[in-house]
Formats: sequence, C-alpha cells, structure tokens
Amino acid sequence: MIRTQSPIFRPPSPAAIRRWLELFGPLRLLLCGLAALVVILIEQLVLTQEKPVFDEAVLVWLAERIPEGLGRVLVVVYQLSGTQFTAILVMAALIFLLIKRSWNQLIWLAISTSGILLIVDRWLKPQFDRARPLGRLVEVIGRSFPSGHAAGAVVFYFLMYTILSERYPQLRRPLLLGSALWVALIWISTLYCRVHWLTDIVAGAAVGFIWLSICLTSLRFCAGRQSG
Repeated sequence: MIRTQSPIFRPPSPAAIRRWLELFGPLRLLLCGLAALVVILIEQLVLTQEKPVFDEAVLVWLAERIPEGLGRVLVVVYQLSGTQFTAILVMAALIFLLIKRSWNQLIWLAISTSGILLIVDRWLKPQFDRARPLGRLVEVIGRSFPSGHAAGAVVFYFLMYTILSERYPQLRRPLLLGSALWVALIWISTLYCRVHWLTDIVAGAAVGFIWLSICLTSLRFCAGRQSG
C-alpha cells in the first residue's frame, strides 16, 4: 500500500508548486512553448494539405541516397526500436533501479515511458488521424501523426542518460553522444522504412521534449522533497 506521507506522493502545496516552476525555469518553458508551436504549425499548415508534397519528396530523396546495404541496417534499427524491444529495455532499467533502491527514479521512469505512450497513441493520434506513407518496408498499423517512435525515443533514452550520468558522471559525454546518435538513427530508420512522414517525426520529437521536460523537472523536484 502506498504511504500517503511519502515525499513523492504528498500533495503539493502552493510553495511546492512555486518550487516546481522555479526548477522548470523560464528557458525550458520558452523551449516547450516553441515545441508546442511547432506541432500547432504543422497541424495547421501540413495536415490540412490533400497531398503531403514536401513530406513525400523527403522520403523519396532519402531512399535515393541511402545504399541498399545501409538500408537493410536501418530496417533492423527500426525493428530494434519497436515497442516490444523497447519494453524489454524499459523493464531492464526498472529492475536495475529496483535493485539500486532508487525509488524516485524508478517511479518517474515508469511514469515517463507509460505517459508518452498514452499521450501519443491514446490522445494525439486519434485527434489528428493522419494516414501513414504508402510503400512501407515494414508492417505497421495505426495512425501516423505525431510519431510515437520519435517521442518515445526522446523520452526514454534522454531520461536514461540523465539517470545514468548522475550515477556515472565520468561517462556523461559518451552517454550523451550515444543517446543522441541512437535517437537520430531511429528517426532516420523510421523515415527510410516509410513508416512516418518527416513532419510526424518533428512533431513527435517536440511532444517528447515537452513531456521529458515535465518528467525531468518532477524527478528533480521529488528528489529534493525526499532529501528535504
């Protein structure tokens, strides 16, 4: 049973809300506002078009310039970044945090990864109901906008970067570089496999950034309440 007096689950007071907003900061608020604006602009300017001419041109350009051998690698990357394999990674990370008794990080990893799935798949995609590109190289179902692949990759891998870099500060730079390169590779593989349009990826990354910012701020806020 969850103890209501836990620092993580304690209802926030007005002072606590002010503290959370201070941790979030004006720069992050500005960046999240710009990310939200990007999603709105794509919805207004792109999703209203009968044919996504620019998006289709990007997919064709990418297919023409990626060699067949590299293309096969990108297909594997896309498959490895799918829901089933990512779920295994998330479970492994949760078990690691459970063993380390890092309850705050465990809770926010669970909230962040499950939350982005609900936000994209259960809320945003049904709102926009955009069809995926034709000629896909892998079998997928569901709507296209925004990309859950892009959003989920931003949230999971950069949250794990934050968690691991706090534990292993000497690995901060390689962890950041590895996370950024892997996320970028996931995005490229998604486009190469014609599973999403470029604007799906951009909007998904924007949504993922907003949710990641909220979760990281909450993670640090709850850590402060625990230590206090």
